[in-house]
Amino acid sequence: MYEFPRDGGQMGRAIREFDWSGTTLGPPHAWPQALRAVVQMSLSQKHAICLFWGPELTMIYNDAYAPMLGDRQSWALGRPFAEVWSDVWPQVKPIADQALAGDGTFHENMHLVMTRKGYEEDTYWTFSYSPLYDDEGHVRGLIDVAVDTTPMVLSQREAQVLQRELVHRVKNSLAVTSAIVTASMRNAASVDEARTTIMDRIKALGDAQNLMTQGAGRVEVRQIVAEAMRAQLDDVARADIEGPRVALESQQAVGLSLAVYELATNAMKYGALSNAQGRIEVRWELGTDRAFRFSWQERGGPPVHPPQRTGFGSRLTSRVVASYFGGTGETHYDPDGIRFELSGHVAEGQ
Repeated sequence: MYEFPRDGGQMGRAIREFDWSGTTLGPPHAWPQALRAVVQMSLSQKHAICLFWGPELTMIYNDAYAPMLGDRQSWALGRPFAEVWSDVWPQVKPIADQALAGDGTFHENMHLVMTRKGYEEDTYWTFSYSPLYDDEGHVRGLIDVAVDTTPMVLSQREAQVLQRELVHRVKNSLAVTSAIVTASMRNAASVDEARTTIMDRIKALGDAQNLMTQGAGRVEVRQIVAEAMRAQLDDVARADIEGPRVALESQQAVGLSLAVYELATNAMKYGALSNAQGRIEVRWELGTDRAFRFSWQERGGPPVHPPQRTGFGSRLTSRVVASYFGGTGETHYDPDGIRFELSGHVAEGQ
């Protein structure tokens, strides 16, 4: 009686112990020599290999292929191709038919939705189907040499997303930096004042970028506010900061950081932080449909007078930042202190 060599690993043992009499292949001693040879070859290979033979395309596979089956591994041996891979059979049947017609195939990173572990998952495969011949030279089955490329494909996609995000951030940073330099030069009374303003604002931009790096691209509003006010706030007790946990994506985080920096700088020069009694209240809330409201209220500072002209800081808070949130930004010059209100929506992913 024919018996496979005993160096075929776990699947070699499983094939020897399997009752093949209940399949269309029959017992191994009755198999064509061509089939026994290719089975022996497959069992010694480190590549994932699966054979499909006979009228039902009965499955035989090696140790490297077994993990690809997921939960099916416990019952797939000796079962028909269409039964084992029923979830992807409509996609792979035409490919199998081509191989059974004597024409080998090759596919790279083919997308297949499989249910191998109790749930649907996107998988990607690089594989070849080649015809298998019996001892008389007739096609009786096919051999599948497969590589599960899912981790590689997903990793490449993630790298592409990160690359696009990096380019996007660089462009945004350059655009904001250009606007800072242009507006600061235009509104400054002297070159020294322009130089100082530009350096301070670019530092604030850099601080916002550092926050995003530490927060994996999304940053809590509380952290943004605290960091943007840190340089101007001589006593943390003078700022009452309160709101729920809300994380902002990169562009919104940079915008809010620059807005808070401009408001804090203005408060230090002319508003609530310019004396010893002033205080600032910062509030935000997140409503339904990710509606976001943010407010800055100064109290106890010098009397407030509306400016004679609109500077870059005002345009930044009221227009530029508001556009990042797809909403509006308004600055109110109330007698008891400046009040800034931002409304819009937080980007998905919080």
